[in-house]
Amino acid sequence: MNDPGPSRIELLRFARRVVVQQAKAALSQLDRWIADEERREAERQRGVAARPPEPHWLIEQNLSGSTPVYVHVGGCHMTGKRSKGATREQALRALTDRVDPCPHCRPDTELGLLD
Repeated sequence: MNDPGPSRIELLRFARRVVVQQAKAALSQLDRWIADEERREAERQRGVAARPPEPHWLIEQNLSGSTPVYVHVGGCHMTGKRSKGATREQALRALTDRVDPCPHCRPDTELGLLD
């Protein structure tokens, strides 16, 4: 009935085993998080690589989508969601058909219509 219980050294060794076990579990979880993040980054890079090239010219339509309102140089910061890629010939034709050039990117100058 008078059991002295485990010694201090036995308790310390037990505590060490617990810490090692918890550290292994934490490292395992951290390794899973790293692997997941590496997979996500690889997918993002594949998406970037598969993205089609940016068009050189854009034609922006009005709200109803029936009439062109602006011609833009590809990459213009003012293009809206209603902008579609266009060839050089389509952009020139739109400008000569009196579609306004974007005042920010000046496609008329880029296309050589204005000096």
